[in-house]
Amino acid sequence: MEQGSQMNIQWYPGHMAKTRRMIQEQLGHMDAVCEILDARIPSSSRNPDVEELTAGKPRLMVLNRVDLADPAGTRQWRDYFRGRGFAVLETNARTGQGTRQFPAAVRGLLADKLAAYAAKGQTGRMVRVMILGIPNVGKSTFINQVARRKTAKAEDRPGVTRGKQWVPVDQSLELLDTPGMLWPRFEDRSVGIRLACTGAVRDEVMDLEELACHLIGYLGRNYPQALLERYQTAAEEGDSGWDLLVKAGRRRGFVVRGGEVDTERMARILLDEFRGGRLGRFTLELPEELDNG
Repeated sequence: MEQGSQMNIQWYPGHMAKTRRMIQEQLGHMDAVCEILDARIPSSSRNPDVEELTAGKPRLMVLNRVDLADPAGTRQWRDYFRGRGFAVLETNARTGQGTRQFPAAVRGLLADKLAAYAAKGQTGRMVRVMILGIPNVGKSTFINQVARRKTAKAEDRPGVTRGKQWVPVDQSLELLDTPGMLWPRFEDRSVGIRLACTGAVRDEVMDLEELACHLIGYLGRNYPQALLERYQTAAEEGDSGWDLLVKAGRRRGFVVRGGEVDTERMARILLDEFRGGRLGRFTLELPEELDNG
């Protein structure tokens, strides 16, 4: 099946420009920056502007939703970010896994700075960390777990957090929550597809069958056993994503009048089960692909 249509998704351009200005204004008051990433798509779930915006600031990368990601893939991403001088924390914000280590991770990242403060007699000086993340990456849920209270507004849809919010963690650590920040449009179409697969993009703006074809095609190439176990569908050489979607739909009994398969129904099932972790744990991109363009 040809996947040739253009994806040009606009992201509240005025709202995003305002967020960018707020980040630039506040950055000088920050000791560190923490980026919340989806462990299944750590590169695609980063705003490309963040690198430029936060250059020179100590950085903590939070690989969230590790319960849904391939553990081998998560190890590769952890090593990749550490190799670039970033601290890394692996979390599942929904259950709180890993979030209790956040204060220690921040203080470890800032050990030299905190030692310099202590030498000047400034022990216990407030440490301020800016929290960044694209919409629907679990940022608000993460902050609520770290602060051990419901402060940030968590909702399972993009674009809920609007203004900046200060969130105290303990007597000497506070977080600056920021609105989820995306970019005006996707230059790389595959980034948009991966974001849509994980639910960071509203389904209403996507062709679900096209999306499901990309996803099941990737799983067929990289995790064929998962398709076999969940849908009794064998990925054979030469199978396109469309072929696999039709096969899986037929195995599920989604056949309509005339013997055709209801591929839209199968697409919804596939995406729901992938996002809910019922298919297994998958990573949709690896660090080596960044170097390969």
